[in-house]
Amino acid sequence: MSEAIDKLTKEKDEFQKKANELKEERNKLHERSKKLSQDRDGLNSSIREIRNKISEHKKKRDELNERVRHTKEQRNKLNKTYSEIKKQISELEKERFSSAGGNLNALRKQLRTLETEQMTQPMSPQKEKKLIEVISGLHAQVKEQEDKLNKDPKLKKALEEEKIVKQKAEKQHDSVEKLATRAQEEHESMMNLVKQLDNLIKKVNSVQEKIVVTKIEADKVHKGFIDCVDKIHEFERTITSTNEKKRKAKKEEEVTTVHKEADEIFEKFKRGEKLSTEDFMALQKAGLI
Repeated sequence: MSEAIDKLTKEKDEFQKKANELKEERNKLHERSKKLSQDRDGLNSSIREIRNKISEHKKKRDELNERVRHTKEQRNKLNKTYSEIKKQISELEKERFSSAGGNLNALRKQLRTLETEQMTQPMSPQKEKKLIEVISGLHAQVKEQEDKLNKDPKLKKALEEEKIVKQKAEKQHDSVEKLATRAQEEHESMMNLVKQLDNLIKKVNSVQEKIVVTKIEADKVHKGFIDCVDKIHEFERTITSTNEKKRKAKKEEEVTTVHKEADEIFEKFKRGEKLSTEDFMALQKAGLI
């Protein structure tokens, strides 16, 4: 029976060793899972920050695009007004030219043609001299016509309005370009953050997959640990039961020995033999006296 108990104890110790190893492995997996969870939480925190920044850039971009739209409308209205004023000026000039018997645009066109001819065409000095005289005469006629037009109150007012509206339209156009540039900058900043966000989400998904795999592995190891613990408890119960049986058997053996010895002493007593003190104690122990 002692050999059986020794064998059971040895097997229990082997399971205890394995249980300790599994417990250590499980704890390491739990620590790894905890570290991965911290990494994931850190990445999720960065993702929340980037999403907030993306929302801010998107809001600014949309606000700027709305301002671009509004400014374009204002610029287009000014351009339309400018075209109407230009048309009005052209009609006034035609009207004034007709009444004055001249055509300023025709004079300007003729002047440009002759000036181009002088610069590009080879000619004799005499011919060039005559051409210069003609060009000078045309300059004088153009100036005379322009002076007359500039003195016309209605036309002068229209030209002033044209200048003012043109300046306003150019200013609005500059504003459109500046606002559009700022909107594009906000959009590009937003898209850069979107790329960063995509990369972070991929990292989070990768880390989450590792967490799941690690937890599954930890659960598997923990189950092995529990199985070992259950087996250890089973060995302990068997060892305890075996020891109890051994104890009872030994006690029964001792009782049998005592009764056998007592029976022999009692027979001596019946035969009238003298009993010693030890004999009386043996009889007392056996419950015979």
